[in-house]
Amino acid sequence: MSSHLPHLRIARPVTNLARSVELYRDGLGLTELGRFEDHDGFDGVMLGQPGAGHHFEFTRSNIHPVPPTPTPEDLVVLYLPDTAEWQAGCERMLAVGFQPVPSFNPYWDERGRSFADHDGYRVVLQNAGWQNVG
Repeated sequence: MSSHLPHLRIARPVTNLARSVELYRDGLGLTELGRFEDHDGFDGVMLGQPGAGHHFEFTRSNIHPVPPTPTPEDLVVLYLPDTAEWQAGCERMLAVGFQPVPSFNPYWDERGRSFADHDGYRVVLQNAGWQNVG
């Protein structure tokens, strides 16, 4: 059995590719890892942190646009245990245009803040650490 973990890509259709890139790049401090244009009718941008085991891919179809259909429970949660780092992250999210929203599940409001982008996708910044259990 391989000891290598798979790479995780979170892929989302968006209505405005440039706006999504701006929000996530500047709000979460991500780097553009790659982009493509008119690949079988799709444009896309990958954002993440170099060397990390995950990244976002935002796409827009020029032929058959897919409307985003997020729900209040479709979340990306980032755990930031350092309070100063968490507060700075929340301030960045607001400064770039994420909208603060109450969490559908009140658990996320206990130690975190929820934000929605222009398409309604939600990001939670949780002021806590994460440990795998099991």
